[in-house]
Amino acid sequence: MRSLSRRQFIGLGLAALPAAAGIDGRFAEPTWLRLTRVDLHSEPTCRFVHFSDLHYKGDADYATKVAGTINALAPEFVCFTGDLVEEARFAPAALDFIRQIARPVYGCPGNWDYNSGADFKEYKKAFGATGGAWLMDRSVVMKKHNLELIGMGLRGVHVLGESKAARRILLIHYPIQDDRLNGRRYDLILAGHSHGGQVRLPFYGALVLPYGVGRYQQGRYDSLGGPLYVNVGIGTYMFPVRFNCRPEITVVNV
Repeated sequence: MRSLSRRQFIGLGLAALPAAAGIDGRFAEPTWLRLTRVDLHSEPTCRFVHFSDLHYKGDADYATKVAGTINALAPEFVCFTGDLVEEARFAPAALDFIRQIARPVYGCPGNWDYNSGADFKEYKKAFGATGGAWLMDRSVVMKKHNLELIGMGLRGVHVLGESKAARRILLIHYPIQDDRLNGRRYDLILAGHSHGGQVRLPFYGALVLPYGVGRYQQGRYDSLGGPLYVNVGIGTYMFPVRFNCRPEITVVNV
């Protein structure tokens, strides 16, 4: 058997990279969950989970895996920042997944939730069944934590009036909405929508990003509105591919 030189060996390895990336991006990463953390204080008083962009298309096993992962974390509550489905016909099954989560779930709508024509009355029932709420331009106060949780819809946060608690967390879908808060500040802003680009090249970043992301591709940012965290989402859109951008569930300590 003929031995390979070091240069030949490296060349073969580089040639194999595109194929390996393709296999990983199509079959491994789209359902390879990762956990991330956001710690706002050294001595937090509240622990919850944030996820986004399920884009449910019928993969019940994966949705059940997501719900089980969230339940195993035993958060005090859960936040969802939009795009449950792309088509209304998938909404009943996706909402059943929300009901599987054994903690109160609070959510705001994303662009696909609106575009799908899904019945938001059913969203309200499902989120309410968990002990949480579907928040469209409204808020709830958690007296235990002296915390107001606000969900943005089409009208925007200007309709909500003065703060109702010492701490405020804002749920938005488009990250770029953070730049349009007209001087309002929050203790934390949570967003989704970007998917992190789904395909991210080392030393370059996302190949393509959807409209409404701006500079906020993924992770934590210091912004004019306060600390912002952009979750890269659970599902995929357009193409069922992820590379160097695994789906994310975020544990938040505030």
